[in-house]
Amino acid sequence: MDVRTRLRAGVVIPAHPLALDDGGAVNWRSQRALTRYYMASGADGVAVGVHTTQFELHHDRALLGDVWRLAAEAAGERGGAPLLVAGIAGDTVDAVAEAELAREAGYHAALMCSWGMTEVTEDALLERARAVGEVLPTLGFYLQESVGGRRLGRSYWRALFDIESVVGVKTAPFDRYRTNDVVQELIAHDRWDDVAVLTGNDDAIVHDLLTPYRATVGGQEREVRTTGGLLGQWAVGTRAAVELRDRARAAVAAGTVPTDLLALATDLVEVNGAVFDVDHHFLGCVPGVNEVLRQQGLVGTADCLGPDVLSPGQSELIASVRERFPDLLDEEFVAANRHDWLA
Repeated sequence: MDVRTRLRAGVVIPAHPLALDDGGAVNWRSQRALTRYYMASGADGVAVGVHTTQFELHHDRALLGDVWRLAAEAAGERGGAPLLVAGIAGDTVDAVAEAELAREAGYHAALMCSWGMTEVTEDALLERARAVGEVLPTLGFYLQESVGGRRLGRSYWRALFDIESVVGVKTAPFDRYRTNDVVQELIAHDRWDDVAVLTGNDDAIVHDLLTPYRATVGGQEREVRTTGGLLGQWAVGTRAAVELRDRARAAVAAGTVPTDLLALATDLVEVNGAVFDVDHHFLGCVPGVNEVLRQQGLVGTADCLGPDVLSPGQSELIASVRERFPDLLDEEFVAANRHDWLA
């Protein structure tokens, strides 16, 4: 698979949740059903082992491998060539071991997550990216600080883009200045047209998909755009996400952005505020995704492996946005097909 070409074409990649049962074990039936939902929605692939999958899963490498393999199997049930991205965590030695396991499971790229690192320095992140890049093509990751990320300087992104195995970058700092840092460094880099930019800014999905970055470098006019996304928000309302990507792509091609597409951006922020628990500084973001899927009947509980729980009133707020924005959360589509996906 030509991962670079796939990413630059504009992908919808849900960050895959982890479905548990009431005893805290993986509910394999629901886990498979979720992958089937994403593929039936038209997603280009899945990202597994990332924040939405719960980083605590990386404590048990055997279980992590089982989760990776099930997602790969379920994603391939419909045929085609789903793009499989593995979330890689830990220090360099552990990260390389995980990348090798992911490659054996059929994964095509590694998203570099800083969770589990002894010391999250820019030098350590770059060393790890180089080592993992010997195993799989890699995607850089700018994660917001409220859920474990750290601020990264422009020199870091410049050095990351120097690494030939880096095929993409996920911008998810939830901060326009920091997102700008990443793309401005890319547009000035010799590999400006070789590295895909994916949005992970769940509060700015529409704007990211529509906004061009332009610069003149060495007399050459360049333009870099966000070509798709890898998002926890797209773990719910996935069919609507595919439709949004297509609408944004058409608007870019036409050179005109309809006002109703901009209005949709505010609706998505409203939905995301409930699902990601903005009122409590994102404490309930992972169980919030699970709670949407629980209310829709795809998983049995919003419980997590770690200490993350729904915040007070979050379940009711999620129920409210499901009622107000049913199309953005695939309500009819899920209700009509969940029994087949759970079969």
